[in-house]
Amino acid sequence: MTDTILHHVAHSRSFRILWLLKEMGLNPQIKPYKIMDGSLRTPEFLAISPGGRVPALEIDGKTLFESAAITDYLVESRAEHGLGRPAGHAERQEYLEWTNFAETMASRIEALNLSWIFLRDPAMRSDTVCKIEARRLAAAIEALELHLAGRDYILASGFSAADTMMGFNLISAPYYVHLDPFPRVQAYVARISARPAFLAARADDGPQEFYTKDFYEVDRD
Repeated sequence: MTDTILHHVAHSRSFRILWLLKEMGLNPQIKPYKIMDGSLRTPEFLAISPGGRVPALEIDGKTLFESAAITDYLVESRAEHGLGRPAGHAERQEYLEWTNFAETMASRIEALNLSWIFLRDPAMRSDTVCKIEARRLAAAIEALELHLAGRDYILASGFSAADTMMGFNLISAPYYVHLDPFPRVQAYVARISARPAFLAARADDGPQEFYTKDFYEVDRD
C-alpha cells in the first residue's frame, strides 16, 4: 500500500501532479472527487485543502495543496530526477517564469470553464466575457508558440516540471481555442502526449465529465 495519496478530480489541475509523479516512477493512491457533488466542500476535505480545490497530495508524512507548490516540493525533494532547476542553475529564471506562466494560462481556462460549464444558470453567462477570455487564452498560446521556436520542450535543456505544469493546460485549451494556427504548440502536444509517463497518468486519470461539446464558441451574428 502506497503512503502517497493524491486527492484528484479527473481532467483537472491535479493531472499535473499525477503526471509528475509518474515521471518520477511513483504510483500514488488516487482518491477521486467530483466538482459538482459537494465532496470538495466537506470539512474533511477543507482541512486538507483550505480552498476546496485539487490537487492535494499526502506524501512524506506531509499534506500539500496547490499544484505549483506541490510541484516545487516534489522536484526539490526528489532532485535526482532532474525535473526542476535549482537556485544557481542557468535555467532557473526561465523555469520559474514558465511554471508561473502556466498558471496565467490556466486562469484563462478556469474563467472559461466557469462561464461555459459551471454556472448554475447559463443565462448568467456573459458572451463578452467569454470572447475576451478566449482571446486572452489564444494570446497565451501564441506566446508559447513563439517560445517553442527551435526547442522540443519549455526549457532548451529538455523536459522538466515546467512541461507538466504547462502541458496539462493544452488538454483543455482546445475546447476554447483552435490550435491550427499554432503548429509548434501542436507538435509540442504530440511530443508530450507520447511520453510513457503521460500515457500512464492518462490511464489513471479517469474520464472527464465537464465538456459536452468538442468546442465552445459564442455564436456569431
